[in-house]
Amino acid sequence: MNKRITIAILIVAALALTLPAPISVAQNNAASNVYAIRNAKIVTVTGAVIERGAILIRDGKIAEVGAKVTIPGNAKVIDAAGLSVYPGMIDCGTQLGLTEIGSIQETRDTTELGDFNPHMRAIVAVQPHSELIPVSRANGITTAITRPSGRLVSGQAALINLDGWTWQEMTVKAPAAMAMEYPRSARGRFAAFLPAEATANLSQQIERRLKSLRDKLEDAQAYAKAKEARAADKSIPARPLDHALEALIPVVKGELPVLMVAHSEKEIKGSIELADKYKLKMIISGADEAWKVASLLKEKNIPVIIGPVTDLPNNEDDDYDINYSHAGKLSKAGVRFAFQTADAAYVRNLPYQAGTSAAFGLPKDEALKAVTIYPAQIFGVDKLLGSIEAGKMANLIVTDGDPLEFKTIVKHMFINGKPVDLSSKHTKLYDKFNARP
Repeated sequence: MNKRITIAILIVAALALTLPAPISVAQNNAASNVYAIRNAKIVTVTGAVIERGAILIRDGKIAEVGAKVTIPGNAKVIDAAGLSVYPGMIDCGTQLGLTEIGSIQETRDTTELGDFNPHMRAIVAVQPHSELIPVSRANGITTAITRPSGRLVSGQAALINLDGWTWQEMTVKAPAAMAMEYPRSARGRFAAFLPAEATANLSQQIERRLKSLRDKLEDAQAYAKAKEARAADKSIPARPLDHALEALIPVVKGELPVLMVAHSEKEIKGSIELADKYKLKMIISGADEAWKVASLLKEKNIPVIIGPVTDLPNNEDDDYDINYSHAGKLSKAGVRFAFQTADAAYVRNLPYQAGTSAAFGLPKDEALKAVTIYPAQIFGVDKLLGSIEAGKMANLIVTDGDPLEFKTIVKHMFINGKPVDLSSKHTKLYDKFNARP
């Protein structure tokens, strides 16, 4: 029996000498986190186009980009000959992860009760496994603002990557802005036919709601001052904790931008007045008539989020191309802007907002920037996203053409340095029925 044990030990020892040294978990991870895209046309957005170059991705970031890049032996390589690489696109206004089927209330988590919900965080309600997320990725969207809606102060919007098992993995910046909605006046082609009494009642209601919003902002200012005084002098009695006012402190201090939904000229001017009075860092969203106050927006350095620009005109006497040409007018006036789809189901149409605008007066390079670097600048993440530069997060798309064109297909996608599956419910149904007997 002892002889058999001795022989077995000798055999195992001999085999151990012939086997390669074990690879550590860290070494495995290092190898799996290194990717290279080579022989591609690289559209950096903020720099020169590299007609034939390579991008090295390591640990989620762009490690190197250029015409001559040394690719390590452990990199997983994509030969992109004949293809182009662009930064992943950013949608500045969606409800991705917060709603699934608009007509089914149980799948909507976009609106809370009451007019003031600044302490509500959209990010914790994001459903990472929504079917709408892979559908959105299919056309090159890697990142999006997801926001609550429907209230004077709807809650905290978040900037998310469209990949991850949990909302924590998806988070790029949260909160990214405080979502608010300016009280809306009657608009559209039927507004002119409203009875005088109805118009007067609506005006009174708007004024009441505006007063409520002003009062809440003033309460937040007073709350912030009291908190600072208490921090400087411990003898001052502490105020009861108010979660709503606590959440508004970075807003009234100008640290957290306000993403204000305002469409008409009057609403936009009213939003600017609020920004001036309460020292708010304002971003106007929707902004259908921003072109009418472009000089004021430029003077105040207030960016706007427009779209969807493919919608029909709001008023009966509007030009047919009023929405198509909007971005071109803002660009000519020097107003900072970016695009949104203002939806969840149609986020995949973001590139066509920019592409349509490019056909109606917006320079093509500006159209691309308005879905890449400009959104990143507006939300303060341009050191992380929006262009192809060493050190930035590797959110990239590899395409067979201009991503703003309908016919272009996204061949590969990276989000946070990881390859992303481009299949979706749409592609699966297409494959299923295409192979029908």
